[in-house]
Amino acid sequence: MAKVCVEASPQLRSRLRVFRNSIVREDTHSTYKALSAEAFTKHGLNAHGIIFDELHAQPNRELWDVMTTSTGARRQPLCVAITTAGFDRKSICWEIWRYAIAVRDGAIKDPTFLPAIYAADAGDDWTAENTWRKANPNLGVSVKLEDLRVRCKRAQDMPTEENTFKRLHLNCWTEQDTRFLQMSHWAQGDKPCPVTLDGREAFGGLDLATTYDTTCLCLLFPLNDGTFWAEPHFWIPEENMRDRVKRDRVPYDVWAKAGKLHLTPGNVTDFDKVRADIVALSKKYNLRQIAIDRWNAHQITGQLQGDGINVIGFGQGYGSMASPTAQLEALVVGGKLLHGGHPVLAWQASNVAVQQDHAGNKKVSKAKSSERIDGIVSLIMALGIQATATAPAPAQNWDIAVI
Repeated sequence: MAKVCVEASPQLRSRLRVFRNSIVREDTHSTYKALSAEAFTKHGLNAHGIIFDELHAQPNRELWDVMTTSTGARRQPLCVAITTAGFDRKSICWEIWRYAIAVRDGAIKDPTFLPAIYAADAGDDWTAENTWRKANPNLGVSVKLEDLRVRCKRAQDMPTEENTFKRLHLNCWTEQDTRFLQMSHWAQGDKPCPVTLDGREAFGGLDLATTYDTTCLCLLFPLNDGTFWAEPHFWIPEENMRDRVKRDRVPYDVWAKAGKLHLTPGNVTDFDKVRADIVALSKKYNLRQIAIDRWNAHQITGQLQGDGINVIGFGQGYGSMASPTAQLEALVVGGKLLHGGHPVLAWQASNVAVQQDHAGNKKVSKAKSSERIDGIVSLIMALGIQATATAPAPAQNWDIAVI
């Protein structure tokens, strides 16, 4: 667009030279150029002006830090960040967004920072055209009203499109890219367990870690009033915990000290430790069955079965996952899933995104989810195996011959 502006102006053409990826003014040795997103190649720049577009798309803060610190030698540097809202509450975009609100509202005094926020407010009706104008000051000019009407209607008809509409057209921060669980609903289960669990019937779902996931066994206890208690157990390797804290930007170390996850020796998950912990749990509770993803789980499955634990393979396709996924959603919305506010499980619940097939069946997707969701996968498998184990036996037809 800058190149088009130069070519359309005789005054600019007389002063500037346009190249493929840059515009140069030779008498002042000034350059306007587009930069790649590779942070490690930007060290050593001496930038005077920076336009940082779509800050929400940055996977980390490295490029932001390199660019904003490159203006230190300038007398009047200017950095302009332009972005729609995102969904990653641990991103540099969320950090700058919150800072902008604090400056706007007077909570922070910073005369060098100018916030300009156009967004719908939390209590606004996202389907109302007056709300759209809050986030789109150029509505009817560069943003077409009819286009927003079409997109809003689609978001109302397709719930998985709702968050996309809110983020990209109303500048509303959402919890994840494709909405599944609302955290206000999840918070309804932040209550202590109302019964003693020792010796009580439980069903488990076991999701084993790949390279960077968490290993989780989620135990599900049916209660007498139609509610369920979820008790998750997480394992990560102790040696790479610090790297995980930095990479995932969550306090694994704090959770470990609080007893909310288990550390295994070494830099990969020690499944012997996982197995020993599961055997101990089976002696504490009446552990009926454990559902496990069949993929790459043959060894621990055989070992646990040798320990006297009933382990059953559980598919990850729509056929196995759709029904318990729908059940989990209903339990969370209805406040019938109790979890005591377990911080690791709550974090993973906030990350969950789903995918749907043509029939409208839903299953959680690790690929689409913003962060780790192993605890929720384990919980869904536990729900699935519990429903199967407690389903009434089909009626039998008896043929009686009278002789």
